[in-house]
Amino acid sequence: MSVGLIDRRALHNMAGCSHSAEEQYQSTMDALHTMPHCLGMESSKGRSHDKRQLLSIVDDDESVRESLPDLLGEFGFVARVFSSAAEFLSADCVEDTSCLILDIAMPGMSGPELDQELKRRGQDIPTIFITGQRDETIRARLLKHGAVEFLLKPLDDEALVAAIRTALRAN
Repeated sequence: MSVGLIDRRALHNMAGCSHSAEEQYQSTMDALHTMPHCLGMESSKGRSHDKRQLLSIVDDDESVRESLPDLLGEFGFVARVFSSAAEFLSADCVEDTSCLILDIAMPGMSGPELDQELKRRGQDIPTIFITGQRDETIRARLLKHGAVEFLLKPLDDEALVAAIRTALRAN
């Protein structure tokens, strides 16, 4: 976990600096309040039992679907993966999704088309678009139409986590 994820005062205090135990405890509790509260517990049907936030990843690239949930889990997030827009739309977690990480170019319905379909259905889910293709005109258009971020693959872990936090605050 990087230092940016925990309040620096708490790290300073936990390192044994000369503060009272009460000050150390309070500083540590302050740090916990700034950390993401998005570990989700899922039932066998995939529905969340609590109010914690679910990330949904839609990408036709199998390596992304296999690696991204593990990476996000290291940062305290819970994620479900889908290989296509159609698979995501037919899932029972669309309404539970707090942030959508969405590939742009996919067979069938593209990422931007899925985003528009969700908005048409009244599902305004904060979306982070990911792609392997640098295209500034698409990037500008998606950001103008409400995307939280547009990231290039291979994904930078810190940029992705920052974008997720921004999306969860927006939600």
